[in-house]
Amino acid sequence: MSAWIRMISDEDADENLKATLDLARTPHGTVDNVMRVHSLRPNTMKGHVILYRACLHDEANSVPVWFQEVISSYVSTLNACPYSYANHWANARHLIGDDERADAVEAALKTHRPQDAFEDAQLAALNYAEKLTRSPGAMTESDVSALKDAGWEDGEILEINQIVGYFNYANRLLNGLGVTTDGDIVGYYADE
Repeated sequence: MSAWIRMISDEDADENLKATLDLARTPHGTVDNVMRVHSLRPNTMKGHVILYRACLHDEANSVPVWFQEVISSYVSTLNACPYSYANHWANARHLIGDDERADAVEAALKTHRPQDAFEDAQLAALNYAEKLTRSPGAMTESDVSALKDAGWEDGEILEINQIVGYFNYANRLLNGLGVTTDGDIVGYYADE
C-alpha cells in the first residue's frame, strides 16, 4: 500500500470498513490502492466503487469494452496519471489482443495524437475526451453533434462522457494523494 495519507489494512479495519473493503474487492480478491485510499472515509469508497463499476463494467454499456479501456487510458495520459494508465492500458492491450495494433495505439495515446491510430467514430470519441479533459468549460453542443455525426448513439455518448468524467475524477484523486500501484495486481485481466 502506498499513498501520501494513511490507508487502513484489512487486519486493522472495523466492521463497517471490512464490509466496504469487501464491496471493493477485485476479481483477484484484493483491494486496489485506488479504493483503499478511501479507507479513512468508507462512504466515499462505496460511492467510488459504484460509480466505477457503472461507468466501466456495466453489462448494459454498448461501447466496446476494449475501447472503453482506450478512452480510460487516453484520459489518464492527458492527466499524467501513471496509476490509472498502468491499470487501464494493461486492460486495453489485453483486450486488443494484437501486439502490433496495441503498440500503435499506445504510441498514439502517449503522444496525444489519436489520429495516428484511429479514425471516424473512435477518433471523434477520443477528440471529445481530450477536449472535455483539457477544456471542460469550452464544451459546446457541437462537440456532442460531432459524436452523433460520427455514428455514436445518445446512450453511447453518455457512456463516453461518463468514462471521461470518471477518469478525470479518479486521476485527480490518485495524483492528489500520491497513490501508487505498490502492492496492487495491475490490470483487471492479470493472471487470465
